[in-house]
Amino acid sequence: MSDILSSQSWSGASAIISIGLTWREALLSLILGTAIIAIPLCLNGSVGAKLHVPYAVAARSSFGYLFARVPVVVRMVTALFWHAIQTYSGATAMTQVIRAVWPGYLRLPNRLPAAAGITSQEMTSHLLFWLVQLPVLLVPPHRLKPFFAFKAVYVSLAAVATVVGMCVKAGGGGDIWRQESRYSGAERSWLILYFMTSLTGSWATMATNVADYTRYLRRSEHVWWQAMLMPGISTFIGVMGIVATSAKYIWDPVQLASRWDGPGGRAAAFFVGIAWCVAQIGVNVSANVVSCANDMTSLCPKYINIRRGAVITTLIGAWVMVPWKIVKSASSLINFMSALAVFLAPIAALLAADFWVVKRQAIDVPALYRPHDRYHYWKGTNWRAIVAMVVSLGPNMPGLIHNVDESIEIGGAQKIYNFNYLWGFTSAFVLYSVLSFAFPARETFMSKTINDSAEVSSDSHSGAEKGEVRATVEKSVV
Repeated sequence: MSDILSSQSWSGASAIISIGLTWREALLSLILGTAIIAIPLCLNGSVGAKLHVPYAVAARSSFGYLFARVPVVVRMVTALFWHAIQTYSGATAMTQVIRAVWPGYLRLPNRLPAAAGITSQEMTSHLLFWLVQLPVLLVPPHRLKPFFAFKAVYVSLAAVATVVGMCVKAGGGGDIWRQESRYSGAERSWLILYFMTSLTGSWATMATNVADYTRYLRRSEHVWWQAMLMPGISTFIGVMGIVATSAKYIWDPVQLASRWDGPGGRAAAFFVGIAWCVAQIGVNVSANVVSCANDMTSLCPKYINIRRGAVITTLIGAWVMVPWKIVKSASSLINFMSALAVFLAPIAALLAADFWVVKRQAIDVPALYRPHDRYHYWKGTNWRAIVAMVVSLGPNMPGLIHNVDESIEIGGAQKIYNFNYLWGFTSAFVLYSVLSFAFPARETFMSKTINDSAEVSSDSHSGAEKGEVRATVEKSVV
């Protein structure tokens, strides 16, 4: 749940207000969006907590042993992209930490050519943030609980202190609370629905591969408690962002800190900057690096374990993908990657429907590691999953194209895209369940879960399978 405490969550609701909706409508979008995404988070989180397998392995039950690589690659590419963006975002917070100690840092001479797309000062911040982040990325996920507890407390205190300080300095909360909506009628309703879907989609990646983290839980009940708290925590950080915005009309918390000068202001910027650095590192670890490392492990188990996957992920995401150029110039690429929720919605739906409705929580865990066992389906592919995905994606494709290139008119299809995650998840969930009962793969039905680790690591497995078991079943991977 500490992932909610990020600069993106802070600015989410206040950014909606900047579009022209009221604070009430912004909070409504926020609460509904997080409440909706809490459902797939619970359903798929329980898969990992009950079976103790990562997302890439759990997907084989619904997609088939070979076709499961498709959703794994989709999630892996998404994780790489967002790791790049989050790392660069953390670098902007690092800039505030450094300039608070050394004000002349902002005037650091630029030695890089214009073609680099980044200044010497920005590159220094990026490198320093990456170096601070790297050791945390190499810690096994199940040992990071103290870090996330620290993040939750520190970022919360920094958020409250920021709001109190801004309101005192501004002499009140500003007039944003009296702002009237620029829209009315159906247009306003569609906008609220659109932003609700956007906030839901921002958690689509986590809702898909949440098993990568919940597999380490000892009790599956913890998943439900965290999901129940999610709307409340999201509302808290969203309200903090709205109040701070009302005092200064700046919705980005890092930009807010950049306005603080003088000894007291720089001291505040230093501690707040550290808070957002910690926040971005936490999001990067849990939402991007761990998932991508697990995905790489499942694709190349003989050569990659979680730690190696983490190193590969951060090298590609933070450097090879040149995140500063993505952020500054590739708006169409960012729009496309943001729209990947269209693909992630049916993937999350199929995982949930397969475990809860079709298989009724009865899974043969050892068979998930065997290419030609009960989850092989037809040539390693479950055709029911393909049909459900295609039907789910079809109506959303025009909206996805328009999101990348707004010059392409799609007419009324935009209305469907305004609730793309709801449609994608619901349609795929229902259709997959119907197809699985109408055309049952009886060899995959079990009366109870088989979870025999000794059988998984038996001598009948190939070397590659043994490597995968070591990389995905053991909790301590080095």
